[in-house]
Amino acid sequence: MKHRITVLFCLLLTLGLLLAGCGQTAQPEGEAPADLLSRIQARGSIVVATEGDWSPWTYHDDADQLTGFDVELAQRIAEGLGVTVEFAETDWDAILAGVEGGRFDIACNGVDWTEARAEKFRFSTPYLYMREVLVVRGDNEDIHSIEDLAGRTTSNSPNSTYAEIAEAAGAELLYVNTLNETIMMLEQGRADATINAKVSIEDYLREHPDANIKIVYESEGTKVCIPVRADAETESLMTAIDGVLQSLREDGTLRELSLKYFGADLTREA
Repeated sequence: MKHRITVLFCLLLTLGLLLAGCGQTAQPEGEAPADLLSRIQARGSIVVATEGDWSPWTYHDDADQLTGFDVELAQRIAEGLGVTVEFAETDWDAILAGVEGGRFDIACNGVDWTEARAEKFRFSTPYLYMREVLVVRGDNEDIHSIEDLAGRTTSNSPNSTYAEIAEAAGAELLYVNTLNETIMMLEQGRADATINAKVSIEDYLREHPDANIKIVYESEGTKVCIPVRADAETESLMTAIDGVLQSLREDGTLRELSLKYFGADLTREA
């Protein structure tokens, strides 16, 4: 009897040690994977932040459907990752803060790479190369360059690259949320100038040929990328996104989307 009890005790002790050893390596039941890509694939969708009011990047068509270059790009990225896309429409001012805080997985909204942003975010390889333009009212003859913005007022979205350029030049910033608001403030004389993407201004002028605005300066160019928050959890996601972008370059999809929405191939560095 004593022998049987000893044997049983040893068996139970061995089983307990084995279970303890497994617990050290196995992920606890119900705990989400630490890696963001794994979590996205586990849930089956990727949450993409976008404005929805910045043509031709991201906007609503006549049927009120969300569309645009970045909308189609996000859909193809989701397909490449094997998931669906959930768009979260929000003001520009909340996009990067939401990505950094984990509300959104990525942003597709014509985001420029800058040194300051690279300190907080991990960026994809560039998918477009853009030029910024300085825009004034049609009868303005005083502003011809960024340096001329000192002491003037500009209208731009908060925390945008364009607002940062204007502020660095000494301009007083008047914040708006949409391009339509920006142009309205120019035409009404409430703002002296604005800085924006050349393609967005050209698109606006195609839709509003009688707009009383003009371009007076054009920049050398910027790199448009996809941002995710910069930590160890996002490394594999960015590697996967870069892989999808490379495939879209090689099969011509990026070029086709650029021609469709911008009327030019902006996928190559000028």
